[in-house]
Amino acid sequence: MQAEAKGRIKPLTKRKAWKALQAHYKTVREIHLRTLFADDPARGERLAVEAAGIFLDYSKNRVTDETIKLLVQLAEESGLRSRIDAMFRGEKINVTESRAVLHVALRAPKGSSIVVDGEDVVPEVHAVLDRMAGFAERIRSGDWKGHTGQRICNVINIGIGGSDLGPVMAYEALKHYSDRALTFRFVSNVDGTDFAEAVRDLDPAETLFIVSSKTFTTLETMTNAQSARAWSLAGLGGDEKSIARHFAAVSTNAAEVARFGIDTANMFGFWDWVGGRYSMDSAIGLSTMVAIGEENFRAMLDGFHQMDEHFRTAPFERSLPVLMGLVGVWYSDFFGAETVAVLPYEQYLTRFPAYLQQLTMESNGKHVTLDGAEVTYPTGPIYCGEPGTNGQHSFYQLIHQGTRLVPCDFIAFIEPLNPLGHHHDILMANVFAQTEALAFGKTPEQVKAEGTPERLVPHRVFEGNRPSNTILADRLTPEVLGKLVALYEHSVFTQGVIWQINSFDQWGVELGKVLAQRIIPELESAAEPELSHDSSTNRLIRRYRKLKE
Repeated sequence: MQAEAKGRIKPLTKRKAWKALQAHYKTVREIHLRTLFADDPARGERLAVEAAGIFLDYSKNRVTDETIKLLVQLAEESGLRSRIDAMFRGEKINVTESRAVLHVALRAPKGSSIVVDGEDVVPEVHAVLDRMAGFAERIRSGDWKGHTGQRICNVINIGIGGSDLGPVMAYEALKHYSDRALTFRFVSNVDGTDFAEAVRDLDPAETLFIVSSKTFTTLETMTNAQSARAWSLAGLGGDEKSIARHFAAVSTNAAEVARFGIDTANMFGFWDWVGGRYSMDSAIGLSTMVAIGEENFRAMLDGFHQMDEHFRTAPFERSLPVLMGLVGVWYSDFFGAETVAVLPYEQYLTRFPAYLQQLTMESNGKHVTLDGAEVTYPTGPIYCGEPGTNGQHSFYQLIHQGTRLVPCDFIAFIEPLNPLGHHHDILMANVFAQTEALAFGKTPEQVKAEGTPERLVPHRVFEGNRPSNTILADRLTPEVLGKLVALYEHSVFTQGVIWQINSFDQWGVELGKVLAQRIIPELESAAEPELSHDSSTNRLIRRYRKLKE
């Protein structure tokens, strides 16, 4: 794969399909969606695809059949098929860290085989899953007792990044299926308030902490873990033996886990070929399994796998992740769109946009190609979002009438999990109305026909021509959640291949963390430190030291 990155595939802007798309863009950029639908009445029927129980309507995008044809050609010229095959084979496509990228192995069924460095990793994955299932059942059944013999009623996951965003998103998304006898909380921020509020009303004798850190040295996670340890000990009489009954670890550093006081029998590992933002279906999902049980967790894994197989086998023009990824490239690199809004019309998906922020922006927020050359085109749009209908009363104003083009993904479900009168019909009416309003808008003539005073007409015009995808599924289940997450994972991968970047490293998070380690002792030293930062940072440090005294 490194050889491929270094030259067998042409630079993006030199590809035939890219140049054709540049010319094509000039012919379609001014065409309104009103015209596209008027000229092609069957457009809404044709520009839609369904796979693995997920329905994608992409007809309200500013694309034609020719656009899709050229985008698919771009994917082919970019070597997307060979890159997909290489990922599923376990090749080290994360070239900057020389690692395989195998989140797909986390949900591979028993009996399948994926080989990394000569070793089939699927049996290892299932061995960890089986151990997780046993642990989760002991908590859920009450067989696991705390140090004083009381049942565990509270589970707190301590992590950061993918070790937090995945578990908290999955818990909120699948709360309908969770054991309500258990309380779940999530601590990630090194701000002490996060920990203090999480434990404020809890009894240490009934509380279990799951500390998720691959190395067991992550600054934020271990700071919070040490605070949790102190809090737990203070409430349990200071007996160090109690730690083993009130802590479990998701880590690969057995020595540090044991030094902390955690029984390594309750340590669950994962592998270098699992990136943090792709790890919610690994042992990082231990809190999820405790919440929803083994059967539901495995159903989620099956949903992931179904979308994996669709991505691996479907022709590009019928592949949901590929189409979503390519349309995203179309807006980012040709229309200059800088933002994508993800709008789930399902309250349980309240943390889904935040989860996607890491998945998308940490993956594709890159400025150099695989071989280290500076990119000359936009990569990695900004992702934002809120559950509908809340967003309609805040930022939708900008999407409808602002000066920026913001492509939108609407996510909705045919059946509600909590039927309540005609709530769901109202919710779904808003989904369909918003996509219609964004696409078609309201002309000055339509506004005038409503009797609007002339001076107000410009203010009440909706330009329309604002693109959107609509993603529909029958019901938010664990299986469907797995499909949705995998859909976006593979869409991100598709875009990374097109842009010739490494979607699986994250060097950009390192520099600030390294500098923080240097500054911490400067803030805490008793003697006045010698500072050698820039004048702004030096002054800020001195001001903080002076005022905190």
